[in-house]
Amino acid sequence: MIRFRQVLAVPGMTPLLGISLLARTAITADAMALTMYVVVALDLSYAAAGAVVAALTAGVALGGPLLGRLIDRRGLRTVLPATVAAQLVFWLTVPMLPYVILLGASFAAGLLMVPVQSVTRQAIAAMTTAGQRRAAFALESVAGELSYMVGPAVVILCAAKVSPGVAAWGVGVAIVAGGAGIALLNPPLRAEDEVDGEAAGRPRRREWLGARMVAVLTMGFGVAMLLSGVDLAIVATLQEAGQLSWAAVVVAVFGVTSVAGGLVYGALPRPMPTWLLLGLLGLVTIPAGLAHDWPWLCAAVIGAGLLTAPTLSTVSDAVSRLTPAGVRGEATGLQSSVASTGFALGSPVVGMAIDASAPAGGFAAAGLAGLLAALTGYLLSRRSPAAAPSASSASSSSQALEPCDAVAPTPQAR
Repeated sequence: MIRFRQVLAVPGMTPLLGISLLARTAITADAMALTMYVVVALDLSYAAAGAVVAALTAGVALGGPLLGRLIDRRGLRTVLPATVAAQLVFWLTVPMLPYVILLGASFAAGLLMVPVQSVTRQAIAAMTTAGQRRAAFALESVAGELSYMVGPAVVILCAAKVSPGVAAWGVGVAIVAGGAGIALLNPPLRAEDEVDGEAAGRPRRREWLGARMVAVLTMGFGVAMLLSGVDLAIVATLQEAGQLSWAAVVVAVFGVTSVAGGLVYGALPRPMPTWLLLGLLGLVTIPAGLAHDWPWLCAAVIGAGLLTAPTLSTVSDAVSRLTPAGVRGEATGLQSSVASTGFALGSPVVGMAIDASAPAGGFAAAGLAGLLAALTGYLLSRRSPAAAPSASSASSSSQALEPCDAVAPTPQAR
Protein backbone atom coordinates (compact mmCIF):
# COMPACT_ATOMS: atom_id res chain seq x y z
CA MET A 1 0.00 0.00 0.00
CA ILE A 2 3.03 2.27 0.37
CA ARG A 3 3.37 2.31 -3.41
CA PHE A 4 -0.23 3.46 -3.83
CA ARG A 5 0.21 6.23 -1.26
CA GLN A 6 3.29 7.43 -3.13
CA VAL A 7 1.36 7.49 -6.39
CA LEU A 8 -1.63 9.33 -4.94
CA ALA A 9 0.76 11.84 -3.34
CA VAL A 10 1.99 12.90 -6.80
CA PRO A 11 0.58 16.42 -7.40
CA GLY A 12 -2.54 16.25 -9.54
CA MET A 13 -2.78 12.44 -9.56
CA THR A 14 -5.79 12.08 -7.23
CA PRO A 15 -8.01 14.60 -9.08
CA LEU A 16 -6.92 13.09 -12.41
CA LEU A 17 -7.97 9.58 -11.38
CA GLY A 18 -11.21 10.89 -9.83
CA ILE A 19 -12.27 12.86 -12.92
CA SER A 20 -11.20 10.00 -15.17
CA LEU A 21 -13.35 7.58 -13.17
CA LEU A 22 -16.42 9.80 -13.61
CA ALA A 23 -15.95 10.12 -17.37
CA ARG A 24 -15.01 6.47 -17.91
CA THR A 25 -18.04 5.28 -15.95
CA ALA A 26 -20.23 7.21 -18.38
CA ILE A 27 -18.28 6.08 -21.45
CA THR A 28 -18.56 2.41 -20.46
CA ALA A 29 -22.33 2.92 -20.21
CA ASP A 30 -22.79 4.74 -23.54
CA ALA A 31 -23.47 1.54 -25.48
CA MET A 32 -26.07 0.46 -22.94
CA ALA A 33 -27.71 3.89 -23.03
CA LEU A 34 -28.04 3.73 -26.82
CA THR A 35 -29.29 0.15 -26.66
CA MET A 36 -32.00 1.05 -24.15
CA TYR A 37 -33.07 4.05 -26.22
CA VAL A 38 -33.35 2.09 -29.48
CA VAL A 39 -35.10 -0.91 -27.93
CA VAL A 40 -37.37 0.83 -25.43
CA ALA A 41 -37.97 4.34 -26.75
CA LEU A 42 -37.89 3.60 -30.49
CA ASP A 43 -39.38 0.11 -30.02
CA LEU A 44 -36.91 -1.47 -32.45
CA SER A 45 -35.05 -4.76 -32.34
CA TYR A 46 -31.85 -5.61 -30.52
CA ALA A 47 -30.26 -6.05 -33.94
CA ALA A 48 -31.07 -2.42 -34.69
CA ALA A 49 -29.57 -1.42 -31.34
CA GLY A 50 -26.49 -3.50 -32.12
CA ALA A 51 -25.99 -1.61 -35.37
CA VAL A 52 -25.99 1.72 -33.50
CA VAL A 53 -23.51 0.40 -30.94
CA ALA A 54 -21.35 -1.00 -33.76
CA ALA A 55 -21.33 2.42 -35.43
CA LEU A 56 -20.26 4.05 -32.17
CA THR A 57 -17.55 1.44 -31.62
CA ALA A 58 -16.24 1.82 -35.18
CA GLY A 59 -16.00 5.56 -34.66
CA VAL A 60 -14.09 5.12 -31.41
CA ALA A 61 -11.69 2.63 -33.02
CA LEU A 62 -10.95 4.97 -35.93
CA GLY A 63 -10.86 8.16 -33.89
CA GLY A 64 -8.52 7.02 -31.11
CA PRO A 65 -5.21 7.26 -33.00
CA LEU A 66 -6.33 10.37 -34.90
CA LEU A 67 -7.22 12.26 -31.73
CA GLY A 68 -4.01 11.04 -30.10
CA ARG A 69 -2.00 12.35 -33.02
CA LEU A 70 -3.77 15.72 -32.76
CA ILE A 71 -2.96 15.87 -29.04
CA ASP A 72 0.70 15.15 -29.80
CA ARG A 73 0.77 18.01 -32.31
CA ARG A 74 -1.69 20.59 -30.98
CA GLY A 75 -1.95 19.89 -27.28
CA LEU A 76 -4.65 18.82 -24.88
CA ARG A 77 -6.56 22.11 -24.68
CA THR A 78 -7.05 22.18 -28.43
CA VAL A 79 -8.54 18.69 -28.72
CA LEU A 80 -10.59 18.35 -25.54
CA PRO A 81 -12.93 21.35 -26.09
CA ALA A 82 -13.78 20.09 -29.58
CA THR A 83 -14.60 16.58 -28.37
CA VAL A 84 -16.54 17.87 -25.35
CA ALA A 85 -18.65 20.09 -27.63
CA ALA A 86 -19.32 17.16 -29.97
CA GLN A 87 -20.46 14.94 -27.09
CA LEU A 88 -22.67 17.70 -25.68
CA VAL A 89 -24.49 18.11 -28.99
CA PHE A 90 -24.84 14.38 -29.59
CA TRP A 91 -26.20 13.33 -26.21
CA LEU A 92 -28.57 16.27 -25.92
CA THR A 93 -30.12 15.37 -29.26
CA VAL A 94 -30.20 11.55 -28.89
CA PRO A 95 -33.82 11.49 -27.59
CA MET A 96 -34.91 13.54 -30.60
CA LEU A 97 -33.15 11.67 -33.40
CA PRO A 98 -34.86 9.17 -35.71
CA TYR A 99 -33.10 5.87 -36.11
CA VAL A 100 -31.37 6.48 -39.45
CA ILE A 101 -29.87 9.77 -38.31
CA LEU A 102 -28.93 8.25 -34.95
CA LEU A 103 -26.93 5.59 -36.79
CA GLY A 104 -24.73 8.16 -38.54
CA ALA A 105 -24.54 10.45 -35.52
CA SER A 106 -23.33 7.56 -33.35
CA PHE A 107 -20.39 6.98 -35.68
CA ALA A 108 -19.52 10.69 -35.58
CA ALA A 109 -19.82 10.71 -31.77
CA GLY A 110 -17.46 7.74 -31.55
CA LEU A 111 -15.01 9.43 -33.87
CA LEU A 112 -14.98 12.46 -31.54
CA MET A 113 -15.27 10.64 -28.23
CA VAL A 114 -13.51 12.44 -25.38
CA PRO A 115 -10.15 10.59 -25.15
CA VAL A 116 -10.29 10.20 -21.38
CA GLN A 117 -8.59 6.84 -21.17
CA SER A 118 -5.67 7.64 -23.46
CA VAL A 119 -5.12 11.07 -21.89
CA THR A 120 -5.12 9.54 -18.41
CA ARG A 121 -2.53 6.99 -19.47
CA GLN A 122 -0.33 9.64 -21.06
CA ALA A 123 -0.53 11.77 -17.93
CA ILE A 124 0.32 8.82 -15.69
CA ALA A 125 3.41 8.09 -17.78
CA ALA A 126 4.46 11.75 -17.56
CA MET A 127 3.69 12.32 -13.87
CA THR A 128 5.24 9.19 -12.36
CA THR A 129 8.72 7.76 -12.04
CA ALA A 130 9.66 4.30 -13.30
CA GLY A 131 9.29 2.94 -9.78
CA GLN A 132 5.77 4.36 -9.39
CA ARG A 133 4.38 3.58 -12.82
CA ARG A 134 3.23 -0.01 -12.29
CA ALA A 135 1.26 0.92 -9.17
CA ALA A 136 -0.22 3.93 -11.00
CA PHE A 137 -1.38 1.84 -13.95
CA ALA A 138 -2.78 -0.74 -11.52
CA LEU A 139 -4.92 2.01 -9.99
CA GLU A 140 -5.99 3.09 -13.47
CA SER A 141 -7.04 -0.48 -14.29
CA VAL A 142 -8.93 -0.74 -10.99
CA ALA A 143 -10.78 2.47 -11.89
CA GLY A 144 -11.66 0.91 -15.24
CA GLU A 145 -13.09 -2.17 -13.51
CA LEU A 146 -15.15 -0.01 -11.17
CA SER A 147 -16.53 1.92 -14.14
CA TYR A 148 -17.67 -1.30 -15.84
CA MET A 149 -19.35 -2.45 -12.63
CA VAL A 150 -21.23 0.80 -12.02
CA GLY A 151 -21.93 2.49 -15.36
CA PRO A 152 -24.15 0.01 -17.25
CA ALA A 153 -26.08 -0.93 -14.11
CA VAL A 154 -26.93 2.71 -13.34
CA VAL A 155 -28.05 3.30 -16.94
CA ILE A 156 -30.32 0.24 -16.94
CA LEU A 157 -31.87 1.31 -13.64
CA CYS A 158 -32.41 4.89 -14.83
CA ALA A 159 -33.85 3.80 -18.17
CA ALA A 160 -36.25 1.39 -16.47
CA LYS A 161 -37.37 3.67 -13.66
CA VAL A 162 -37.30 7.07 -15.43
CA SER A 163 -36.81 6.96 -19.20
CA PRO A 164 -34.17 5.99 -21.79
CA GLY A 165 -33.93 9.63 -22.86
CA VAL A 166 -33.06 10.80 -19.37
CA ALA A 167 -30.49 7.99 -19.11
CA ALA A 168 -28.89 9.20 -22.36
CA TRP A 169 -28.79 12.77 -21.07
CA GLY A 170 -27.17 11.60 -17.83
CA VAL A 171 -24.46 9.75 -19.74
CA GLY A 172 -23.81 12.84 -21.84
CA VAL A 173 -23.62 15.13 -18.81
CA ALA A 174 -21.07 12.85 -17.13
CA ILE A 175 -18.92 12.58 -20.28
CA VAL A 176 -18.97 16.34 -20.79
CA ALA A 177 -18.22 17.01 -17.12
CA GLY A 178 -15.32 14.58 -17.16
CA GLY A 179 -13.84 16.01 -20.36
CA ALA A 180 -14.22 19.58 -19.11
CA GLY A 181 -12.67 18.61 -15.78
CA ILE A 182 -9.60 17.12 -17.43
CA ALA A 183 -9.29 20.20 -19.67
CA LEU A 184 -9.34 22.45 -16.61
CA LEU A 185 -6.89 20.21 -14.76
CA ASN A 186 -4.66 20.19 -17.86
CA PRO A 187 -2.35 17.40 -16.66
CA PRO A 188 1.15 17.23 -18.14
CA LEU A 189 1.52 14.79 -21.01
CA ARG A 190 5.32 15.02 -21.06
CA ALA A 191 7.72 14.62 -18.19
CA GLU A 192 9.96 17.61 -17.51
CA ASP A 193 12.98 15.89 -19.02
CA GLU A 194 10.97 14.96 -22.14
CA VAL A 195 9.85 18.44 -23.17
CA ASP A 196 13.17 19.49 -24.69
CA GLY A 197 13.30 16.30 -26.70
CA GLU A 198 10.36 17.44 -28.81
CA ALA A 199 12.64 19.90 -30.59
CA ALA A 200 14.35 16.95 -32.25
CA GLY A 201 11.17 16.29 -34.25
CA ARG A 202 8.44 13.70 -34.30
CA PRO A 203 9.80 10.16 -34.74
CA ARG A 204 8.60 8.20 -37.73
CA ARG A 205 5.97 5.55 -37.05
CA ARG A 206 8.24 2.69 -38.10
CA GLU A 207 10.71 3.74 -35.40
CA TRP A 208 8.30 2.92 -32.58
CA LEU A 209 5.58 0.74 -34.10
CA GLY A 210 7.83 -2.28 -34.37
CA ALA A 211 7.45 -5.92 -33.47
CA ARG A 212 7.57 -5.33 -29.71
CA MET A 213 4.82 -2.71 -29.85
CA VAL A 214 2.76 -4.92 -32.15
CA ALA A 215 3.22 -7.72 -29.61
CA VAL A 216 1.84 -5.56 -26.80
CA LEU A 217 -1.08 -4.31 -28.90
CA THR A 218 -1.88 -7.89 -29.93
CA MET A 219 -2.05 -8.88 -26.29
CA GLY A 220 -4.23 -5.85 -25.55
CA PHE A 221 -6.58 -7.00 -28.30
CA GLY A 222 -6.55 -10.53 -26.89
CA VAL A 223 -7.45 -9.56 -23.33
CA ALA A 224 -10.29 -7.32 -24.58
CA MET A 225 -11.67 -10.10 -26.74
CA LEU A 226 -11.42 -12.55 -23.84
CA LEU A 227 -13.26 -10.28 -21.42
CA SER A 228 -16.02 -9.51 -23.91
CA GLY A 229 -16.48 -13.22 -24.54
CA VAL A 230 -16.56 -14.09 -20.84
CA ASP A 231 -19.44 -11.67 -20.26
CA LEU A 232 -21.48 -13.36 -22.99
CA ALA A 233 -20.56 -16.86 -21.78
CA ILE A 234 -21.74 -15.99 -18.25
CA VAL A 235 -25.11 -14.86 -19.59
CA ALA A 236 -25.47 -17.95 -21.81
CA THR A 237 -24.59 -20.35 -18.98
CA LEU A 238 -27.09 -18.87 -16.56
CA GLN A 239 -29.80 -18.57 -19.21
CA GLU A 240 -29.47 -22.28 -19.93
CA ALA A 241 -29.69 -22.99 -16.19
CA GLY A 242 -32.78 -20.80 -15.79
CA GLN A 243 -30.84 -18.47 -13.46
CA LEU A 244 -30.37 -15.42 -15.68
CA SER A 245 -31.31 -13.03 -12.87
CA TRP A 246 -28.12 -14.09 -11.05
CA ALA A 247 -25.88 -12.89 -13.86
CA ALA A 248 -25.43 -9.53 -12.13
CA VAL A 249 -24.09 -11.30 -9.04
CA VAL A 250 -21.57 -13.30 -11.06
CA VAL A 251 -20.41 -10.21 -12.94
CA ALA A 252 -20.10 -8.35 -9.62
CA VAL A 253 -17.91 -11.14 -8.21
CA PHE A 254 -15.78 -10.98 -11.33
CA GLY A 255 -15.40 -7.22 -10.98
CA VAL A 256 -14.63 -7.24 -7.25
CA THR A 257 -11.96 -9.92 -7.64
CA SER A 258 -10.45 -7.96 -10.53
CA VAL A 259 -10.20 -4.87 -8.31
CA ALA A 260 -8.55 -6.97 -5.61
CA GLY A 261 -6.14 -8.49 -8.11
CA GLY A 262 -5.17 -5.05 -9.41
CA LEU A 263 -4.45 -3.74 -5.94
CA VAL A 264 -2.38 -6.79 -5.01
CA TYR A 265 -0.40 -6.69 -8.25
CA GLY A 266 0.31 -2.98 -7.93
CA ALA A 267 1.78 -3.57 -4.48
CA LEU A 268 4.11 -6.39 -5.58
CA PRO A 269 7.85 -5.56 -5.63
CA ARG A 270 8.45 -7.07 -9.09
CA PRO A 271 6.44 -6.95 -12.33
CA MET A 272 5.36 -9.90 -14.44
CA PRO A 273 5.51 -10.11 -18.25
CA THR A 274 2.26 -9.41 -20.07
CA TRP A 275 2.32 -12.64 -22.05
CA LEU A 276 2.52 -14.68 -18.84
CA LEU A 277 -0.37 -12.88 -17.16
CA LEU A 278 -2.52 -13.14 -20.30
CA GLY A 279 -1.62 -16.80 -20.75
CA LEU A 280 -2.62 -17.56 -17.16
CA LEU A 281 -5.83 -15.58 -17.65
CA GLY A 282 -6.68 -17.67 -20.70
CA LEU A 283 -5.91 -20.91 -18.87
CA VAL A 284 -8.10 -20.19 -15.84
CA THR A 285 -10.96 -18.97 -18.08
CA ILE A 286 -11.43 -22.26 -19.94
CA PRO A 287 -12.42 -24.40 -16.88
CA ALA A 288 -15.14 -21.89 -15.92
CA GLY A 289 -17.31 -23.63 -18.52
CA LEU A 290 -17.58 -26.61 -16.15
CA ALA A 291 -19.80 -24.58 -13.81
CA HIS A 292 -23.53 -25.00 -14.47
CA ASP A 293 -25.19 -22.83 -11.83
CA TRP A 294 -24.55 -19.42 -10.33
CA PRO A 295 -22.77 -20.39 -7.05
CA TRP A 296 -20.22 -22.52 -8.89
CA LEU A 297 -19.87 -19.92 -11.62
CA CYS A 298 -19.09 -17.28 -8.98
CA ALA A 299 -16.29 -19.51 -7.73
CA ALA A 300 -15.11 -20.31 -11.25
CA VAL A 301 -14.60 -16.69 -12.32
CA ILE A 302 -12.52 -15.72 -9.28
CA GLY A 303 -9.27 -16.85 -10.89
CA ALA A 304 -9.96 -14.91 -14.08
CA GLY A 305 -11.04 -11.88 -12.08
CA LEU A 306 -7.83 -11.81 -10.05
CA LEU A 307 -5.76 -11.74 -13.25
CA THR A 308 -7.83 -9.24 -15.25
CA ALA A 309 -6.73 -5.87 -13.83
CA PRO A 310 -3.06 -6.92 -13.59
CA THR A 311 -3.07 -7.96 -17.25
CA LEU A 312 -4.72 -4.72 -18.36
CA SER A 313 -2.28 -2.65 -16.31
CA THR A 314 0.78 -4.38 -17.78
CA VAL A 315 -0.45 -3.63 -21.30
CA SER A 316 -0.76 0.08 -20.46
CA ASP A 317 2.62 0.09 -18.72
CA ALA A 318 4.28 -1.60 -21.68
CA VAL A 319 2.81 0.86 -24.20
CA SER A 320 4.07 3.79 -22.14
CA ARG A 321 7.57 2.31 -21.92
CA LEU A 322 7.89 1.46 -25.60
CA THR A 323 6.59 4.78 -26.91
CA PRO A 324 8.66 7.93 -27.48
CA ALA A 325 7.19 10.96 -25.72
CA GLY A 326 6.45 12.77 -28.98
CA VAL A 327 3.99 10.11 -30.16
CA ARG A 328 2.57 8.94 -26.86
CA GLY A 329 -0.86 10.30 -27.69
CA GLU A 330 -1.06 8.37 -30.95
CA ALA A 331 0.19 5.19 -29.27
CA THR A 332 -2.29 5.31 -26.39
CA GLY A 333 -5.04 6.14 -28.87
CA LEU A 334 -4.03 3.10 -30.89
CA GLN A 335 -4.13 1.02 -27.73
CA SER A 336 -7.70 2.17 -27.03
CA SER A 337 -8.69 1.42 -30.63
CA VAL A 338 -7.27 -2.08 -30.44
CA ALA A 339 -9.15 -2.71 -27.19
CA SER A 340 -12.40 -1.41 -28.70
CA THR A 341 -11.97 -3.75 -31.67
CA GLY A 342 -11.29 -6.68 -29.35
CA PHE A 343 -14.41 -5.98 -27.32
CA ALA A 344 -16.47 -5.64 -30.52
CA LEU A 345 -15.25 -8.97 -31.94
CA GLY A 346 -15.27 -10.96 -28.72
CA SER A 347 -19.03 -11.30 -28.40
CA PRO A 348 -19.79 -12.52 -31.96
CA VAL A 349 -16.87 -14.96 -32.00
CA VAL A 350 -17.77 -16.44 -28.62
CA GLY A 351 -21.45 -16.34 -29.59
CA MET A 352 -20.73 -18.55 -32.60
CA ALA A 353 -18.83 -20.98 -30.36
CA ILE A 354 -21.78 -21.13 -27.97
CA ASP A 355 -24.27 -21.69 -30.82
CA ALA A 356 -22.09 -24.44 -32.27
CA SER A 357 -21.58 -26.27 -28.97
CA ALA A 358 -22.73 -25.16 -25.52
CA PRO A 359 -22.13 -22.27 -23.08
CA ALA A 360 -18.98 -24.08 -21.97
CA GLY A 361 -17.70 -23.60 -25.50
CA GLY A 362 -17.95 -19.86 -24.97
CA PHE A 363 -15.52 -19.93 -22.07
CA ALA A 364 -13.23 -22.21 -24.08
CA ALA A 365 -13.28 -19.85 -27.08
CA ALA A 366 -12.59 -16.81 -24.89
CA GLY A 367 -9.75 -18.55 -23.09
CA LEU A 368 -8.21 -19.80 -26.32
CA ALA A 369 -8.34 -16.28 -27.77
CA GLY A 370 -6.34 -15.08 -24.78
CA LEU A 371 -3.86 -17.94 -25.08
CA LEU A 372 -3.36 -17.32 -28.79
CA ALA A 373 -2.74 -13.61 -28.21
CA ALA A 374 -0.31 -14.41 -25.38
CA LEU A 375 1.62 -16.87 -27.55
CA THR A 376 1.75 -14.41 -30.45
CA GLY A 377 2.96 -11.65 -28.16
CA TYR A 378 5.61 -13.89 -26.64
CA LEU A 379 6.97 -14.99 -30.03
CA LEU A 380 7.07 -11.44 -31.39
CA SER A 381 8.80 -10.21 -28.25
CA ARG A 382 11.42 -12.97 -28.34
CA ARG A 383 12.30 -12.45 -31.99
CA SER A 384 12.46 -8.67 -32.04
CA PRO A 385 15.58 -6.83 -30.88
CA ALA A 386 15.28 -3.94 -28.49
CA ALA A 387 14.31 -0.86 -30.46
CA ALA A 388 16.82 1.95 -30.55
CA PRO A 389 15.56 5.04 -28.76
CA SER A 390 14.55 7.91 -30.97
CA ALA A 391 15.82 11.42 -30.42
CA SER A 392 12.52 12.54 -29.03
CA SER A 393 12.62 9.88 -26.37
CA ALA A 394 16.29 9.90 -25.44
CA SER A 395 15.51 10.96 -21.92
CA SER A 396 13.31 7.92 -21.36
CA SER A 397 15.02 5.31 -23.50
CA SER A 398 16.06 3.22 -20.56
CA GLN A 399 12.41 2.90 -19.56
CA ALA A 400 11.26 2.12 -23.10
CA LEU A 401 13.66 -0.79 -23.35
CA GLU A 402 12.70 -2.45 -20.09
CA PRO A 403 11.39 -5.88 -21.06
CA CYS A 404 8.64 -6.22 -18.47
CA ASP A 405 6.25 -6.23 -21.40
CA ALA A 406 8.07 -8.95 -23.25
CA VAL A 407 10.08 -11.81 -21.83
CA ALA A 408 10.98 -11.33 -18.20
CA PRO A 409 11.42 -8.55 -15.67
CA THR A 410 14.89 -7.30 -14.86
CA PRO A 411 16.21 -5.61 -11.72
CA GLN A 412 16.11 -2.27 -13.56
CA ALA A 413 12.37 -2.62 -14.14
CA ARG A 414 11.53 -1.32 -10.66
